[in-house]
Amino acid sequence: MMLRLGLTGGIATGKSAVAAMLRELRFDVLDADSLARQFIEPGQPAYDEVLREFGTSILDSNKSVHRAKLAAIVFADPAKLARLNAILHPRVEAAVIRQFAEWSRNGARDAAFVEAALLVEAGYLKHLDGLVVTWCRPEQQLERLCARGLSDNDARTRIAAQLPMEDKLSHATEKIDCSGSLEETRKQVEALAAKLRLNTTQ
Repeated sequence: MMLRLGLTGGIATGKSAVAAMLRELRFDVLDADSLARQFIEPGQPAYDEVLREFGTSILDSNKSVHRAKLAAIVFADPAKLARLNAILHPRVEAAVIRQFAEWSRNGARDAAFVEAALLVEAGYLKHLDGLVVTWCRPEQQLERLCARGLSDNDARTRIAAQLPMEDKLSHATEKIDCSGSLEETRKQVEALAAKLRLNTTQ
């Protein structure tokens, strides 16, 4: 029986690195955040709805949604962020359900994952058998976001827009501490992989 697991964590806590390690260990991992980005591309399901809600000022010269412009709007206004999520989350949720079903039909073994920043906030937990949460120290989140080019204020705004780390961790069935080296993180992921494979063969 294939376990349907979620992978989440606060922004810049190591979620993407853990997802990459799981893929290296031959687990299927669906990147739900990438799905959301695809849905707002021209001709895709949410494109027109996002334009109606936020206007054409969010477009670039190719008529594509300029993600930085959209982010600047929604992260500055919780109501607008909630509206964007209301447009995207149902579509992403449906796609996640379809992908899990396909993996199960095709005989996926052990476990498969959906990776998303807002798994808990979006209410996806009801579709999952467990939740892996990545975490690191708050000051590391700030450092990592600033290293990506965000200002200190923008970084703090992005962190504040998400569910507090303690709340995410309270939903976790497994936790990955990403505050150390990549090798330390990898050892935890390998231990999780071994545990999942043991549990699903018993």
